[in-house]
Amino acid sequence: MDRDSHSEDTLSTMVLENVKNKLIHAFRVTTESRGDPGESDCGDRSMSIRRSRQANEELRRAQIDGAITWLRSELLEMRTQDLQLAQTLLGLNSEIQRLRRESFGGMELQGDDQP
Repeated sequence: MDRDSHSEDTLSTMVLENVKNKLIHAFRVTTESRGDPGESDCGDRSMSIRRSRQANEELRRAQIDGAITWLRSELLEMRTQDLQLAQTLLGLNSEIQRLRRESFGGMELQGDDQP
């Protein structure tokens, strides 16, 4: 279980790094669109709109990636809790079975003593 959580942590770190890189790229594209003085005004606007749309798409994808990362971490936590609950229930079941055996064993001994 520790190995699984370590690999999931590594995967989550990689996803977060990817999100960070996408955000950096998205903001780089928007700042580059502001710094092209050699193009015509109409061309600037269409290029700026295109880059803005690309940046918005990158941000949207980054948000989706972030949401997926959050969901993955929540599912990992739920899986850990599920395993803990399963272990608790198995322990309780074993204890119930042990108590039943002791209880029925005691009743059989009392029944054997009586004629």
